[in-house]
Amino acid sequence: MIDLLSFHSLPARSGSGLRWATILVIGCSAFGGWASAEEIFAELEDSGVEFEHFNGAAGDWTLPEITCAGAALFDYDGDGDLDLYLLQGADLGGFGNEPGEADDRELRDELYRNDLSISSDGSRVVHFTRVTASSGLDSRGYSCGAAAGDFNNDGWPDLYVAALESNHLFKGRGDGTFEDVTTVSGADDDRWSIPATWFDYDRDGWLDLYVGNYLEFDRDKQKTCRTRTGIRDFCNPSAYVGVPDSLFRNRGDGTFDDVSLAAGLAGVSSKSLGVVAADFDGDDATDLYVTNDGVPNQLWIQTATGRFDDQALLAGCAVNRQGQPEASMGVGAGDLDLDGDIDLLMTHLVGETNTLFLNDGSGGFSDGTVMSGLGVASWKYTSWGVALSDYDTDGRLDVAIVNGAVRVIDELAEQGDPFPFHQPNQLFHNQGNGRFVEVTERAGAAFARSEVSRALAVGDLDNDGDEDLVLANDNGPARVLINQVAARGRWLAIRMLHESGRDMIGAEVEVATDAGTIVRRSHADGSFGASRDPRVLVGLGEGAEAHQVDIRWPDAGRLRLLLGQDERYFTIFRKGVFRKGTGRQ
Repeated sequence: MIDLLSFHSLPARSGSGLRWATILVIGCSAFGGWASAEEIFAELEDSGVEFEHFNGAAGDWTLPEITCAGAALFDYDGDGDLDLYLLQGADLGGFGNEPGEADDRELRDELYRNDLSISSDGSRVVHFTRVTASSGLDSRGYSCGAAAGDFNNDGWPDLYVAALESNHLFKGRGDGTFEDVTTVSGADDDRWSIPATWFDYDRDGWLDLYVGNYLEFDRDKQKTCRTRTGIRDFCNPSAYVGVPDSLFRNRGDGTFDDVSLAAGLAGVSSKSLGVVAADFDGDDATDLYVTNDGVPNQLWIQTATGRFDDQALLAGCAVNRQGQPEASMGVGAGDLDLDGDIDLLMTHLVGETNTLFLNDGSGGFSDGTVMSGLGVASWKYTSWGVALSDYDTDGRLDVAIVNGAVRVIDELAEQGDPFPFHQPNQLFHNQGNGRFVEVTERAGAAFARSEVSRALAVGDLDNDGDEDLVLANDNGPARVLINQVAARGRWLAIRMLHESGRDMIGAEVEVATDAGTIVRRSHADGSFGASRDPRVLVGLGEGAEAHQVDIRWPDAGRLRLLLGQDERYFTIFRKGVFRKGTGRQ
């Protein structure tokens, strides 16, 4: 049954400080399309982010040093804008200890507060201030991935940090500080973890946690590998043993049960590098897709009993069209072909091409890589983080991909390059006809610059209705990239909340427009080693009109909205209570 709300102003939640709120927002721009921008993404000058990732290299060619770098975007202080958490490496001579001879810096993850302001001319100014010391986020291990989500339903986001050894769960206190509750919560996994995602798989109103584990790592049992020309190089992950992932069920009292065995996940070894949670088969139950390095990917379809069944092989998304597993790193999930279901895009090793799996609506997939144009363009790159983001608000999800090799690039080594793994990044525009066109030459200097890139986090940093990017490099600087494209047309900006105030991760939005239907979902997972903005931004395209919005909540409830116009974000509560939300002011 669908609840129907007409376009009117409604009373806001008691105690919110706001008496009235319009249902939804439609924004528009006076500017033209994306071609009017000199560069699509401009690196933010004087951003306040002074962060340099250190990979712990000490001459031993250990696999973590060429793998990890991460970033998370989340509003930790509740002021309405996205803050930034950047993941740091460590001296591989002793994880979590003081740095050794390789580096004399204080190595720890860093939290940067977004002090978004509006200048006298009306422009938006994004500037970050480092607040790590006062926040209580003291993570000094070798961090590889992050997932933000409110596990205790107090309205304040918490942060899970996946690492080479023990992971960390930091609980947000609501006063700008965090408490390390890793041990008391029971959510630790001491294996090498990289991806993680929060999702309410059992639909009890509490976010559960999936942790992806990579492989068994023992620094004392390193193997020696070389390039074709005899240069020392990193070994292939096939030399290592994969390990199972973990599923932690939220008890609702601040603690978790490891239900990996009961859910059917235990004992299934993989080499996980990415994970997304979504309803892939349309049955209102949340499923999981896991990308693995060199072994078949997994599509964990949730059954009626709450168990998960790996149907990737039968569904056509375990291996490529040649029947070969690939070195899947990053993953993006979204409606790339505009047919209303969730498709998958994986990033891969040089020579494999990135792979696009198109969903038939019932959880079956076909390989659409060749026809999409994404395959040939990725052949010569090793790709990691991926962002499915409608950067020009034309109603179609575009694709940003960051690259960086894992094997020595001989040409760079011969030139004496001290870190011969760097490659430029890529940006693709969705043509709407099933094909993507590379527009990297217009993307901006950060895409043309050759670096060893890993994580790519997406979020509207300046709350102007389009999505920006944060790029995390291995053994290099983090970069904040602001979307400079003037919107083609109108846009919707929606934040969906549980009655407790936490983001309703997994909620799906269906927007009916003159040109067709646009489907988006609230999520913070995907990419590689990153956590993204859970708010939903929907570009409507030039001249398009939106007529209604249908929301499918993670618990299978439905809500229908008839639209009004207002250039602000809106917050929609699960229980049907609305208020003006953070965003464009």
